[in-house]
Amino acid sequence: MTEKMTLAKALNAGLRQAMEDDPKVLLMGEDVGKLGGVFRITDGLQKDFGEDRVIDSPLAESGIVGTAVGLAMRGYRPVVEIQFDGFVYPAYDQIVSQVAKIRFRTQGRVAMPIVIRIPFGGGIGAVEHHSESPEAQFAHTPGLKVVACSNPVDGYWMIQQAIASDDPVIFLEPKRQYHGAKSEVDTSATPEPLHTSRVVRAGSDVTLLAYGPMVRTCLSAAEAVEGERSVEVIDLRTLSPLDMGPVVESVRRTGRAVVTHEAQVNLGMGAELAARITEQCFYSLEAPVLRVGGFDTPYPASRIEEEWLPDLDRVLDAVDRTFDF
Repeated sequence: MTEKMTLAKALNAGLRQAMEDDPKVLLMGEDVGKLGGVFRITDGLQKDFGEDRVIDSPLAESGIVGTAVGLAMRGYRPVVEIQFDGFVYPAYDQIVSQVAKIRFRTQGRVAMPIVIRIPFGGGIGAVEHHSESPEAQFAHTPGLKVVACSNPVDGYWMIQQAIASDDPVIFLEPKRQYHGAKSEVDTSATPEPLHTSRVVRAGSDVTLLAYGPMVRTCLSAAEAVEGERSVEVIDLRTLSPLDMGPVVESVRRTGRAVVTHEAQVNLGMGAELAARITEQCFYSLEAPVLRVGGFDTPYPASRIEEEWLPDLDRVLDAVDRTFDF
């Protein structure tokens, strides 16, 4: 069955399918039940599955994740919603000290099938702590899988694959694209494996790497220079583990790479990617690997966020600079 969906609708449909397939799947979070979540991702699920499976929690992220740990140890598959990216820090200790380590600590005897959904990134005009990009902090933590969907098709399938995993998954959702462009989602298709990257636009001159909200920006950049430069765009999709196969194959052909993300450049995902590309593609590179990201400041007030966020012009500038070396 094929249906046109926004990212928000696709995630809702994916959660619904996972709950129908496995009665051990339950949802927890602030306002996920009666309200359907602040972005309406869980809209209608409490009505259909009941308050025992779609649970409105107190405003206590550490308690939410700690409760999920206990549920996972008892055989459930909790899906936790962190209402906004900047709200995850009260739960950070639970995530890095317990969620990430219990399976290793027990030598695999205790699984941690927890999905922690985090709407991330900016572009919605929100106040402080509502537009952050904390992905590198979790990708740096052994024991966590970290993925980022960028479109409705991936949203529908990746949330189900994450829920089916026996490892804990940090599931990043680009909030400014929740109610954006629709895509045809074939719910009977065979999805790609979860932890894989994908070429979303072929090219031969330079490789653009992106995930989450920056994928659309990079595709727009590739379209803007069509006829002048041939730009290949790769959607990384998974940040831990990184799937470097398509990346290495692409950079060895193009000889140039630009890594983009909304998070600050300093010690962000771009640093790890630049290092790996340099290690594996050194003799193919025609220029240094360049990075485009947010500035090294706290996320600014909404009235100037568009000046802070990496945009089409900054991506195109980096593409041009790769040909100056």
